[in-house]
Amino acid sequence: INSSTSDAEKSQQYDGKNMALFEEEMDTSPMVSSLLSTLANYSNLPTGSKEHEEAENEEGARPSKKPIKAPQLGTLMGVYLPCIQNIFGVILFLRMTWMVGIGGVFGSFIIVFMCCSTVSETALCFSLISLWFHCPSGGSYYMISRSLGPEFGGAVGICFYLGTTFAGAMYILGCIEILLIYIVPQAAIFKLEGLEGPEAEAALLNNMRVYGTIVLSFMALVVFVGVKYVNKLALVFLACVILSILAVYAGVIKTAIEPPVFPVCILGNRTLVSKGYDVCAKVIERDNETVTTKLWRSFCDSEYLNATCDEYFTNNNVTEIQGIPGVTSGILAENLFGYYLDKGAILEKRGFASVMDPDSPVTSSNRYVLADITSFFTLLVGIYFPSVTGIMAGSNRSGDLRDAQKSIPIGTIAAITTTSTVYMSCVVLFGACIEGVVLRDKFGEGVSGNLVIGTLAWPSPWVIVFGSFFSTCGAGLQSLTGAPRLLQAISRDGIIPFLRVSALSSGPAVFGHGKANGEPTWALLLTAGICEIGIIIASLDAVAPILSMFFLMCYMFVNLACALQTLLRTPNWRPRFKFYHWALSFLGMSLCLSLMFICSWYYAIVAMGIATCIYKYIEFCGAEKEWGDGIRGISLSAARFALMRLEEGPPHTKNWRSAQSICKEVFHPKTVYLVSFAKFVLNVYRHLSVSLQSLRKLMETEKVKGFSQVVISSNLRDGTSHLIQVGGLGGLKHNTVLVSWPRNWKQPEDHQRFRDFIEVVRETTVASMALLVPKNIGSYPSNGERFTEGHIDVWWIVHDGGMLMLLPFLLRQHKVWRKCKMRIFTVAQMDDNSIQMKKDLITFLYHLRLDAEVEVVEMHDGDISAYTYEKTLMMEQRTQILKQMHLTKNEMEREIQSITDSSRGSIRRKNPSTLRAQQSTEEAASVAEKPEEEVQLIHNKNASPTPTSPTSPTAPAGGTASLDTGAQKAWTDKGKMTCLFLSSNVRRMNTALRLNEVITKKSKEAKLVLLNMPGPPRNRMGDENYMEFLEVLTEGLNRVLLVRGGGREVITIYS
Repeated sequence: INSSTSDAEKSQQYDGKNMALFEEEMDTSPMVSSLLSTLANYSNLPTGSKEHEEAENEEGARPSKKPIKAPQLGTLMGVYLPCIQNIFGVILFLRMTWMVGIGGVFGSFIIVFMCCSTVSETALCFSLISLWFHCPSGGSYYMISRSLGPEFGGAVGICFYLGTTFAGAMYILGCIEILLIYIVPQAAIFKLEGLEGPEAEAALLNNMRVYGTIVLSFMALVVFVGVKYVNKLALVFLACVILSILAVYAGVIKTAIEPPVFPVCILGNRTLVSKGYDVCAKVIERDNETVTTKLWRSFCDSEYLNATCDEYFTNNNVTEIQGIPGVTSGILAENLFGYYLDKGAILEKRGFASVMDPDSPVTSSNRYVLADITSFFTLLVGIYFPSVTGIMAGSNRSGDLRDAQKSIPIGTIAAITTTSTVYMSCVVLFGACIEGVVLRDKFGEGVSGNLVIGTLAWPSPWVIVFGSFFSTCGAGLQSLTGAPRLLQAISRDGIIPFLRVSALSSGPAVFGHGKANGEPTWALLLTAGICEIGIIIASLDAVAPILSMFFLMCYMFVNLACALQTLLRTPNWRPRFKFYHWALSFLGMSLCLSLMFICSWYYAIVAMGIATCIYKYIEFCGAEKEWGDGIRGISLSAARFALMRLEEGPPHTKNWRSAQSICKEVFHPKTVYLVSFAKFVLNVYRHLSVSLQSLRKLMETEKVKGFSQVVISSNLRDGTSHLIQVGGLGGLKHNTVLVSWPRNWKQPEDHQRFRDFIEVVRETTVASMALLVPKNIGSYPSNGERFTEGHIDVWWIVHDGGMLMLLPFLLRQHKVWRKCKMRIFTVAQMDDNSIQMKKDLITFLYHLRLDAEVEVVEMHDGDISAYTYEKTLMMEQRTQILKQMHLTKNEMEREIQSITDSSRGSIRRKNPSTLRAQQSTEEAASVAEKPEEEVQLIHNKNASPTPTSPTSPTAPAGGTASLDTGAQKAWTDKGKMTCLFLSSNVRRMNTALRLNEVITKKSKEAKLVLLNMPGPPRNRMGDENYMEFLEVLTEGLNRVLLVRGGGREVITIYS
């Protein structure tokens, strides 16, 4: 009763519509028109700043659900500017000039070009991945874990987290360096005056540790209080960065007109510390009297002219040179090549003569500008590389972007192009404008303690000082904001067990939770603790190579993920960027690996060791995740390759292995112990080997790679069923069945063929397998043919897993169909908005990265034509003839009687008063007309007994009675009733005719038509009608591929 009621409701729901063929499966395969808006307007917002701000504003009140606003950020504000802010930072302002002075313009340009090329390759790869799926919070971790699996994702995610955390420490150290050296040096707790060598270095590092801890605590407190304050200050910090860079370019232009006055005092060829003299001279004339200067007193034991002085001071003259000679001075030639120094070496001016005794020790070294560290090329690479990180700031905000697939690649590549241009131009301009000894003066000791890049800026050095200070503060806050969220994303994935530590063994992960608004409090505390380790190191030059290792490892695996997906030819890997080759990814991966060992081979080994340990730890005890990653794809490809190698011939005797098959009616666990003794016998018939050889030969001829299998069976039906159920092995089990259309199915001798075909359709449905049925297979092209133009038309009516959308993409990868264009048609009903449906379908295809023309065909409800009734009548008559051929006389009489009783019962329940007088008359008439040659009653148990009777506008002469049972009486010229059929078949025939009409109209010239295949009737009594419906649906089409999905999604816009 329940099933009848539901069928009746469904019949009423779709009565009058043009989709009656698909109504039985609407619960599992919904109409496209009802699904498109959901598919196109999905929401994929990550847990980001917007949600945090909304939650914080509602603190103290009961949280109420608000509708999520559509993302509004475009390419400029959502990707380009955040990437600019994260890329430009402390290295540009504090170390760029020093790198140019030490490495030379040539060497520095090579370093910048190498690092920028590496991140450009990486940006291209992760842009492709971000186009493949949307990346919520987690950034590169999310990309790598979903592309390479949880083991790689967890290992690289932790490394990326550590890199981001140490980046925060580096920015804080840069902030303190600017504060204590250039802004308020008097604030130093450990005074540097009077200290030399290791003592001065230790005092400086202690100051960095104390102030660094204070600043770290303050920044962590700001992040804890609310990320909204960080976001509000982000634009201010970005403005500081941009203004500082513009000030540098303005200063370069100014030097060509009027170079600024920044004198540098040189003793012989040695650079003097500016605070050690007041006048760059040994003696001066004052009131016709020679007076010694402060410089004299620094190198001599008294202020008198007969004092004993330093030997080098006595033998060499003092020269004052211009620190910023200007872009037109020609100083570029002097700065072209590198000048590497050992720790404690004195900065010397090239080309200046110097008189000194090589055997005499250096005295008064604190009067000279000294190198604080030993410099070499690889060190410069490690220090510089953090200045090109931050390229993933846009991908981390993909949930806030209006069009992430467009904004991420354009914004990121534009940001990298901009920053790379700025860096390369700065290398050349610094070398062309600034004196070499000033460039090599890391802390500006020779130019009155000014920031070296600030001496070049216009209108004042303080523009750069304060701009760099605020930019480093902002970058530090961004790192402390991003790193805890990254750890939170890793923890919530549950792939690393030690991150799931909690107070209760069954409780949630500590690092995956935080405040009520989602702020990762515990992750923030851990981040601050790790960041303090970098603060304790206290040297920006020592911390920079550490985070370089972690970022380079992360970028290396992004390139690997992209190359892997390309080489595996994953069907869902459909990046929009066409000018890409997997060799680019391998080039980027090689650059990353090379830079790791160039920067520091021992740091590289330590970083790889950490990643390896985490990988093995997750593999050993981590939670298993199925993300459709590339490692599983490699396993599948390797297994298929190995099995195909085994198919080449029988194994050699030396390679024989035991392969047992245990056959038992009821499996018992102890059966496993019989494996070593089990034997199996294969009865191989002669025709089996002949068939297998013929099949293999055919596959070789058509160049089809795969496995061949022949099954011996007593009949075709059982053999097909066996192949569908037991074909394949483990993970290589098939998921799609290809079966040919049963030709000549209407002939009585081929009656069993179409029944076998319908059973195959039912079995694939139960097994959740996809089914492909090519019709008119003889007209399909061979492998040698090529279509130079034409269309592949897809008629997407119901959604049953996406196979219909994926097949045209796969076909176009083959040389036969490569030049064909894809068109997608869908059907709109009376109450559907066809304009909105087209917009939604275009949006959905855009997210799927499929290029296709889109058209929505409107099929309005209308009266069922007389031709439809005629076709249905002919179908019913043919069905009855076939049924009579397979029923005995008694079976046929019982069938007729059951139909008569059912029909009268339905009529009686509807109109009992009008039927009492006619009951005896109709019963007598039915008995009188009982001979089978005069009466034909057609019954479809699949039809609904609910009254839903379509009426024909053109009824034959003699009248048309619309029965309350939903039956339609058709009369012959003799006035006798010849057929009683239910409205279900009429509506389905109407669907087939109407759809066939629009398909032939739109796709008559198409090279191939792909069409949703309606499901078979649940009641086997309607099998003949089902075949007729399919025949009518595809009539007049040359090449048709009926597609029936397995219910499982095979194409997705998600990761």
